[in-house]
Amino acid sequence: MAKSLDLVGERWTLLIVRDLLRGPARFQDLRAQLAGIPPKLLADRLRRMERQGLVARALYSKRPPRASYALTDRGRGLGLVVGALAMWGRQFIGPRSGPRHAVCGHPIELQQYCPRCEERVGPGTVHVPAAAAPRAGGGGRKRVTLGPKLSE
Repeated sequence: MAKSLDLVGERWTLLIVRDLLRGPARFQDLRAQLAGIPPKLLADRLRRMERQGLVARALYSKRPPRASYALTDRGRGLGLVVGALAMWGRQFIGPRSGPRHAVCGHPIELQQYCPRCEERVGPGTVHVPAAAAPRAGGGGRKRVTLGPKLSE
């Protein structure tokens, strides 16, 4: 979970994903949809998301240089996370908020599912293992020195 939050845990990142889930968007469009984000911060977030493989950038004008942004397959995978957060927040905002089924218009729900048992899994039957603590003695990993050893 910590590694996932390193990718998407900064403010605005999941909101950018939310907006790009609707389809590719130009920088100006994203800025208009994300009221309050400074342009420099939006540019920084988009560059970082591009480096992480979440967003693909495509130039549509060379002079002046202008780009549109679209989610990669990896970025589209965050749709489930964004949807889950929206559904969780529905209880605080109102029943008309959150994602809806495009065919009938009703709110959708996320359910946990075990493919082995072929059953829906209730919250009381989910086990989340504790994070593995580093083992004493280095855990069999080699120690890597990144530069000359400084005298103590």
